[in-house]
Amino acid sequence: MSTAILKRKREDVSAKPTQTRKTVKTGRVNFEESPAPVADLEPQTETAPQRYAPTKTLVAVSHPEDVAIQIVTGSYDRVLHGVCAEIPLELLSQTNTAEKKTTNGTDESTSTPKDVFFSDTFLFAAHTASIRCLALSPPTDADKRILATGSSDERINLYNLSTAPPSTENPRNRSLGNLIHHDRPITRLSFPSKSKLFSAAEDNAIAISRTRDWTVLSSIKAPIPKPQGRPSGDTAGPGEVPAGVNDFTIHPSQKLMLSVGRGERCMRLWNLMTGKKAGVLNFDRDLLAQVGEGRYSSGEGRCVLWNDGGEMYVVGFERGAVVFGIDSKPKAIIRPSPSTKLHQMCFLPQAPASANAHSDVRKDTLAISTEDGRILLYNLAGLSSEGGEPDGPQQQNELPQLPCLGQLGGQAAGITSRVKDFDVVQLPSKASETETPMLVVAGSSDGAIRLFTVSNSDLAAVPQLEANGEGSADGGEVADNSKQQKAKQVGNLIGKLETGNRITCIGAFLMDGKVMGDNATAGGLNEEKDMLSDEVESEDDVVGAYI
Repeated sequence: MSTAILKRKREDVSAKPTQTRKTVKTGRVNFEESPAPVADLEPQTETAPQRYAPTKTLVAVSHPEDVAIQIVTGSYDRVLHGVCAEIPLELLSQTNTAEKKTTNGTDESTSTPKDVFFSDTFLFAAHTASIRCLALSPPTDADKRILATGSSDERINLYNLSTAPPSTENPRNRSLGNLIHHDRPITRLSFPSKSKLFSAAEDNAIAISRTRDWTVLSSIKAPIPKPQGRPSGDTAGPGEVPAGVNDFTIHPSQKLMLSVGRGERCMRLWNLMTGKKAGVLNFDRDLLAQVGEGRYSSGEGRCVLWNDGGEMYVVGFERGAVVFGIDSKPKAIIRPSPSTKLHQMCFLPQAPASANAHSDVRKDTLAISTEDGRILLYNLAGLSSEGGEPDGPQQQNELPQLPCLGQLGGQAAGITSRVKDFDVVQLPSKASETETPMLVVAGSSDGAIRLFTVSNSDLAAVPQLEANGEGSADGGEVADNSKQQKAKQVGNLIGKLETGNRITCIGAFLMDGKVMGDNATAGGLNEEKDMLSDEVESEDDVVGAYI
């Protein structure tokens, strides 16, 4: 009797649907979704995990002619998000999709639509606080890059990213651990080479780490500034002074470094061969007034950047920027019109010399992202030569203002949210093509990733205005005329993705590596690590030679 009752109970239990937990694999991180109600569950067969686009899952590049771009974003929400963008070549070859027509007079983009396809490669909470910065190392012979992310939780996380086209699950995308040699939030990360990582934090220290074994070779300590008037920007704690390194930039020779910090109206020059301070350049009051720094402004440099040739550098403030020559004398100023806050700066990459007749149009072209959703372009090529510096007594009082050559986005294009960060990727060129476009990947605070293509012909079509003040007796008159110049829209918006996270930093690179076979998943990782170690050991350790 008891045996029959127990058997009936087992049958009743087996007939009821049980609560299960479905695991979704994204890259190398697993996420467990909360169990659904019992009444809603139905017997299902095991299927492939769904991605952003419900019509397509993350598989290898479906068309060999598509260009694959790996995009990595950090956010205020602690989420590290990796997205692969597959761009058809048809979008890259169209110089102006709005005006391109077919032979029968219809729009070609509507007759044969070709869109950018986005798919996730990884998505997880990488830190316990907001992610403030990230950096990607140069590619190695092992077809991989190192990703470093810095957060307000005082940690630097390290990852390996494969440069091969995407697959369902790439075992080469893995975590390498974290670095905890800073005791304040991380503010800046940079890979000047594949063997060194530079990191800065609010503890006024710039650390140099070796990527072979992640040993800290040296830590350059900047002095804590003295309190001057009202606190700047982000206020410090009770009894503390606003301090920290806002940004730094390394000279192309990797022997000099510039840094700007919080709470100080100066810029510091460091000798990387000795690890000591080489000089300090104070920003005078007249110079700060010309870039929009008022009486109660902090006057601190927010970002600093060397050009590719190492002949000049740009110091960015809250609402303007100053271009300095190699002699540390100011050459010109940059003021966006209408006035808005600046967020990020980047020099456009050089186009191949054999691309077309306009291959040198990108030389010393600076891109700046703003609070009102624009990416502004400025040409600094005329300032690198000695003739770019204006003559006469007006140089010490008023500096010429550079005109804006063009812009991406903005209110005219329907983009008003601030561009917190952006990156520029040089796309591959074909032998049959005359254009070598570049891809601008912009991340906004509203969670949108936008892809713009800019060709050399777009920049060459923009009228080149006088940037050095020649032909004018007064430098201020040139500045007033440039304020009235309306920036022209350049480039094309080819793709947009809503991530749902408030983006703080972004990085991108071209996925041009080779696809590894199945036999190179477990043992191949160790072989790649040995290859990287051999490469680093054979390099000349220019940075950190004093250790």
